Amino acid sequence: MTPSSPAGLGEPVLVSPLVRALPRRTRLAIAGARLAGATSRRCGLGGGGVIGGRVALKLDPRALERLGRGRTVVLVTGTNGKTTTALMLSRILTSLGPVAANADGANMPDGVLAALVAAPEAPLAVLEVDENYVSEVATQLRPACLVLLNLSRDQLDRVGEVRATERELRAVVSRLPGTTVVANCDDPLVASAALACADPVWVGAGQGWHGDALACARCGQAMTHEGVDWRCTCGLARPYPRWTLEGDRLGLPGSGSVPLGLGLPGRANAANAAMAVAAAVRLGVPEETAIERVRSIDAVAGRYRRARVAGHSVRLLLAKNPAGWRETLRLLEPYTPVVIAVNSREADGRDMSWLWDVPFELLAGRPVVAAGERATDLAVRLTYAEVQHTVARDPLAAVGSLAGESVELVANYTAFRGLKQRFGDG
Repeated sequence: MTPSSPAGLGEPVLVSPLVRALPRRTRLAIAGARLAGATSRRCGLGGGGVIGGRVALKLDPRALERLGRGRTVVLVTGTNGKTTTALMLSRILTSLGPVAANADGANMPDGVLAALVAAPEAPLAVLEVDENYVSEVATQLRPACLVLLNLSRDQLDRVGEVRATERELRAVVSRLPGTTVVANCDDPLVASAALACADPVWVGAGQGWHGDALACARCGQAMTHEGVDWRCTCGLARPYPRWTLEGDRLGLPGSGSVPLGLGLPGRANAANAAMAVAAAVRLGVPEETAIERVRSIDAVAGRYRRARVAGHSVRLLLAKNPAGWRETLRLLEPYTPVVIAVNSREADGRDMSWLWDVPFELLAGRPVVAAGERATDLAVRLTYAEVQHTVARDPLAAVGSLAGESVELVANYTAFRGLKQRFGDG
């Protein structure tokens, strides 16, 4: 390898024959992305991934397509669980070779490109993608595998109606005949989209939230739900899964089951693991290796971590939409005081109507503090849920107002991001 353009401010980078084989414009885009990212980090403006990706796309609009060539690419999408499932898949696939990944959760095209720029020679790439950008990213990367987790309401002012998202995903799948689709058959919206694939891998990963699949995505008629099965009079029905999740046990194709034994809590994380294992096995990883590697994960991008705040042991949790909040509230330790921090910035969605779809009634009987920039809106919702609470705009001040050793701190996206920074996680 030979020295080439700077990766940062005065830092040389070695360029391999593979990178040198790229068009000059793409090599320039890589150098520009690295310079922008390094500058952002040195100035304390952020991790540099997103700005690096944006610079690269400006310098070479075809950089994403070109940097994806020759790799085995896996795209992970859905409303909830993208970051966790992508992390699990990345951890598993490192058994096959180096993996490019957007582990920071930057899941729009610029963040995806930044992940490829950071590892231009990795033969594998596991990339989480915002469900509204799957069409753009998949068209350029032509993934070997597309993992469809779940679909539900999220940021209605930005994303729009969830059935429109399903129709777009269905169209994407139909345009990717060479792509294996691994899909959660317990989500009717996901199943409808995945049926555009000739031979999807169905996983019975479970679906605790049915509020967005009461009507058929194909014909609009009412869905019938009976236990795990669901169907519509138009013929759309739950496919038979090759993989099934029952509690902590993952049913394997053919016969038998194994305990997952995860280090991450909750049903939702078990579902993420089932999806990751099914995708990895389809890509050639032995079942035993895949399960062993997901067991080793006990934190995801700062989620579930504990920190000392004002004499308390605080567990930090993330929830972003009604389906995610429902799962997260069920993870809380019984009787433990809870601080809920809610913002409504652009990345969260400005529309706060989702608060009324969250079962905050589950918090009754424990100390609760409403915090964040929209603490008063949350306080109104808690009042109607008949949950006794106080209000403190600063989440950490809210923690200090509580008694007891342990506190659960649940935050939506930008509130969570701000708390991570205050905890020193960047």
